[in-house]
Amino acid sequence: MRITRQVEVEQSPAEVWALFGDIPQVAACLPGTRLTGQESETRYTGEVVISAGPVRMEFDGTADILSRDDTARTMQVEASGADRRGRGQASLLLDAAVAPAARGSIVDVALDLTLSGAAAQYGRGMVADITAVLLDQFARNLQSRLTAIDQGLDPDDVDATAPASGLSFALRATRLALLRVFRRFFLPYRPQPTGR
Repeated sequence: MRITRQVEVEQSPAEVWALFGDIPQVAACLPGTRLTGQESETRYTGEVVISAGPVRMEFDGTADILSRDDTARTMQVEASGADRRGRGQASLLLDAAVAPAARGSIVDVALDLTLSGAAAQYGRGMVADITAVLLDQFARNLQSRLTAIDQGLDPDDVDATAPASGLSFALRATRLALLRVFRRFFLPYRPQPTGR
């Protein structure tokens, strides 16, 4: 499943790319993600916990930086993990690119996500909705951390990343699911204007 997002932030591409050089800072922007170790310059261990209503997924795994181009400001990260209860596995390939915008920067993010085993039972639509909420929160956290750095503050002190769980998280994912169902079942039946 491929999911893409464009994130617009106020800071310059150079400032944004500097943050992307600090992998723990980037990971801290994604709700439910926690790095637990660093095995090499390009390999990290961590955990991802996502809880939305009846859906709860807990993965332990690794993330590898496959490529990083400081001139083009692009990077590719591959991550994989296994559910703690042995119910499935997840893997993703993330591509990120930072480019100038009229005001600040645009961060293009593309995720190729694969779930297997019981983790795949939730269905493509629900997983896409949860991932969309995660990426929206990532955008807010990224802007918050960049602003803190601009102000000379420690971003870890001013931006405690909320977990990928709770009522508001579940409500946002449910809202996206309802919109998806509405578009699928009701929009095709709209009366078409008749020409005279």
